[in-house]
Parts: sequence; structure tokens; C-alpha cells
Amino acid sequence: MTKIRDLHEAWLEKPDYREAYDALEDEFSLIRAVVEARLQAGLTQAELAERMQTSQSAVARLESGRVKPSASTLEKLAKATGTRLKISFEPVLDTIPSP
Repeated sequence: MTKIRDLHEAWLEKPDYREAYDALEDEFSLIRAVVEARLQAGLTQAELAERMQTSQSAVARLESGRVKPSASTLEKLAKATGTRLKISFEPVLDTIPSP
């Protein structure tokens, strides 16, 4: 049986796939950070939902990337996982406007 990881690696060789995948990098990073915060806190989705005063399905949607969280939601998640929310803007080297 072929593993998704193997397919993904092969597909990354295709320029169209690579471009689409790279365009989603920021969303993937956010999803990964949300899941990692929950796991490092040792919480299930249901436990995190309870601490955030929301539903488990809302946490699942957040972790799946189906919804873009507000800053308020991310603050609740940080508090519920014992972490600190840090948002930053980083320059994109090839798109910095000239003064």
C-alpha cells in the first residue's frame, strides 16, 4: 500500500503541486502550532474545548484548517494550553517594497 507521505514527496517534484503546497505554508504552520500546543499540554480535543469554553467539534475544525481562527480564539487556546500567543510579521525577501 502506498503511503501519503511517499505520494506527497513524489508530487513535490511537480511544479504546479509544489507551488500550490508552498502557497499553503502559512496555514499549515498555524495548524501545526495549534495541534502541537494541545499535545504539549497533554490535552485531548474535548479537554481543550472545555478549557476554551467551546465544543470539541470547534477544536477539530480549528485543527483541520477548515476555519481561520480569530486572534481572540488563539488567545483562548494559548491560555487553555498554558502557552503565550506570539504573532509576528517576517519580511518575504523577494517582495520587500522599496522605500
